[in-house]
Amino acid sequence: MAFFVKVYDQNPNATEINKIVGILKKGGLIIYPTDTVYGLGCDITNTKAVEKIARIKGIKVDKSNFSFICNDLSHLSDYVKQIDTPTYKLLKRALPGPYTFILPGSKSLPKVFKKKKTVGIRIPNNNIVRAIVEALGNPIISTSIHDEDDVIEYTTDPELIFEKWEHLVDGVIDGGYGGNLASTIIDLTDTIPKIIREGKGTTDIL
Repeated sequence: MAFFVKVYDQNPNATEINKIVGILKKGGLIIYPTDTVYGLGCDITNTKAVEKIARIKGIKVDKSNFSFICNDLSHLSDYVKQIDTPTYKLLKRALPGPYTFILPGSKSLPKVFKKKKTVGIRIPNNNIVRAIVEALGNPIISTSIHDEDDVIEYTTDPELIFEKWEHLVDGVIDGGYGGNLASTIIDLTDTIPKIIREGKGTTDIL
């Protein structure tokens, strides 16, 4: 059964963060808070863990649209082809924030993502998940936790999330109630930014 731990966004407990990182390094799956909805994720370098998430979602990895959660822009060149100055300035302006930016993937993507031509990059304005990524040393996968309710698209209560997911994942982090509005997705693979999905993030940044 998964563990359930309370972590505070204002001051994430280092001991708890290290415990979560240990689970990720062993190929575990976690559910964690972001600045939008709760996400399901794993270490992007662990192929078996990524494939497990794909199975849970009922998709193949090469058909997936998982985004990568980073803690800042410093590792961008590890996963993304060289970007121009205006694109970089846009990322600096918007992040950390409730956005997913689609960018051209580099040749050094983890093995399981080699067929992907683009990647979605997220740097949430949430200290918990960014602390996890920083301690892990590389990004984690992000895919939203959906609700089966016809009215509510996303489950916001971490205790209800735990009840539903405790036998599917290795840990659920209670970072308080989540939002029910996903990130705004912006495609930056062409010369003109294209809004794929309007979510929590304002499009005034463009």
